Amino acid sequence: MRKYLLSLKELDTLVEDVVENFRSGVVILRGELAAGKTTFVKRAVKYLGIDDEVTSPTFSLQHCYGDRVFHYDIYNHGLEHFISLGMLEELDRDGLHFVEWGDDELAEILDSAEIKNMTITIEKISDDKREYTICTH
Repeated sequence: MRKYLLSLKELDTLVEDVVENFRSGVVILRGELAAGKTTFVKRAVKYLGIDDEVTSPTFSLQHCYGDRVFHYDIYNHGLEHFISLGMLEELDRDGLHFVEWGDDELAEILDSAEIKNMTITIEKISDDKREYTICTH
């Protein structure tokens, strides 16, 4: 487990480290509302040189950016709905998958399916500071 206390201006350093060392697999993003989960994905997509507009897929469940970046939000419907739609198979596709509002149960499922994954928990400390806790599974 690694922890970082970063301002939004410093976030790109962490994004670069994550993207460079985790080219394919699932990044579970956890944190309260407005903690910065979608901001993390925006910075990752930008770092990868993709010009797509990044928004939270709260109502559509999934957004794709370029050919290999996938963004999911399971807040509204939960993990069971996500699974019932067959979305776990999507997470096994080659590429970088960001799942907002994932939990320990999702990490356990991914582990049992031998899908590489990490969890980033974001805690808002102030308007400009966040604590990022990274656990690789």
